[in-house]
Amino acid sequence: MHFDVIIVGAGAAGMMCAHVAAQRGRSVLLIDHAEKLAEKIRISGGGRCNFTNINARPENYLSGNPHFCRSALARYTARDFLDLVERHGIAYHEKKLGQLFCDDSSQQIIDMLQRECDDAGVQWQMPCSIASIDRQDGMFTLSTSKGAFSCASLVIATGGLSIPQIGATGFGYDVARQFGLAITQLAPGLVPLTFQPEDLAPLADMAGLSAEASVSCGDTAFRENVLVTHRGVSGPAILQISSYWRPGELIHINLFPANDALAWLESHRRSDQLLANLLAQRLPKRLAQLMAERADANRPVRQLNEPELQQIAAQLEDWAIKPGGTQGYKKAEVTLGGVDTNELSSKTMEARRVPGLYFIGEVVDVTGWLGGYNFQWAWSSGYAAGQFA
Repeated sequence: MHFDVIIVGAGAAGMMCAHVAAQRGRSVLLIDHAEKLAEKIRISGGGRCNFTNINARPENYLSGNPHFCRSALARYTARDFLDLVERHGIAYHEKKLGQLFCDDSSQQIIDMLQRECDDAGVQWQMPCSIASIDRQDGMFTLSTSKGAFSCASLVIATGGLSIPQIGATGFGYDVARQFGLAITQLAPGLVPLTFQPEDLAPLADMAGLSAEASVSCGDTAFRENVLVTHRGVSGPAILQISSYWRPGELIHINLFPANDALAWLESHRRSDQLLANLLAQRLPKRLAQLMAERADANRPVRQLNEPELQQIAAQLEDWAIKPGGTQGYKKAEVTLGGVDTNELSSKTMEARRVPGLYFIGEVVDVTGWLGGYNFQWAWSSGYAAGQFA
C-alpha cells in the first residue's frame, strides 16, 4: 500500500505530526511496534502528564546547536497546545514553575491525540515491526510484519533509549545511520545520580530524605528538592543537573540556597544548642547531624569561633561530591543527544541530504529540562514536520 506520509512511532511527536499532515489532505499511515499506545505519555507526570510548560523557550533545551529548536518552538507554542487541550475540554492546572498537568489522567492526552488522528483520516498499524527500509527513486519502501508499505515522506518519531521497559529502542538512530546521518553522543538524561561507596556510606540510613537545595555543575544551577536514595541522589534538582553533568565532574549541593548560612549561624552564635540541633531548624534532622559531623563541630554553637562558623557555612553552601555515575536509561526520563541537528532543517525537520526523510521528537539532539519541556518539543517538532511531510 502506498501513502503520502508514513510516520514510525505513535508517541507524542508521531501523533502530533500525523494529524497535522492528514489535516493538510495527505494520506498518512502511523506505525508502532508497541501493543499499547503512547505508554510514555501514560506514565508521565505520575499518571497526570506534565504535557507542557508555559515558560518553554530555547534556553530550556540542550543541543549541539542551541538555536536549532528556536524555529519550531516559535511556530507551535505552549499556548497553541493549550488551545488544543481546551478545545477537547481537558481540565488542567499549573503545579509549579509553569508545569501544566491534567487534573484527571494522562489518558486524556492520549485520547485527544488519537481522536485528532482518527478525525483527520490517519490509518494505523499497531503492533507492527519493521524489518527493513529501502529508498529508490525518491520513494521509501518499508517491509513490515503487516506487509509492505511505501511513501514519499518518511517521518521517524521513535524516541530515544530512555525507559526500555516500556519499549524504547535505538531504531531511530539505526535509520539515521543507514542513510548516512551523524548521531551525537548518547547518554541518559534527567536521571538519578549514583555515588561511590565512600560517599554513599554516610547517607546509608537517609534513603527517602528530601530537602530543598541549589545543585550546580559548572555554570548551571537548579534550585529544587534533592532526594537521597539507596544508590545516591535524585529529586528534581538532581534530575535537572544530570543533563549537564559528565563523568568525572563534581556536583555542588548548596543546602542554604539563599546563600545565608553564615549570617544565619552568626545570628545564633550565643545559642547553647548543639550545632546539629540548630541546623535541624533548617534541615532534616539526620542531614543536620551529618553536616555537623562533617564539620567536626557538633558542640554548643556559642563555643564556635568566627573561623569555624565560616568553615561550617562554606560546607553547608558547597557540599561537593563526585558522582560515580547514573542509574542509566532504565531510570532516565529522556535521552541526551540524537540525530545531529546539522543534518536537519530547523524549519521542516527534513534531512538535508535525504529528501523526504524527517526526524522529530526525542530521537533528535534536542533535550529539554524537566517539567513539560520535552513534551513541548515533541508537539513543536511534530507540528513542524507535519506541515511539510
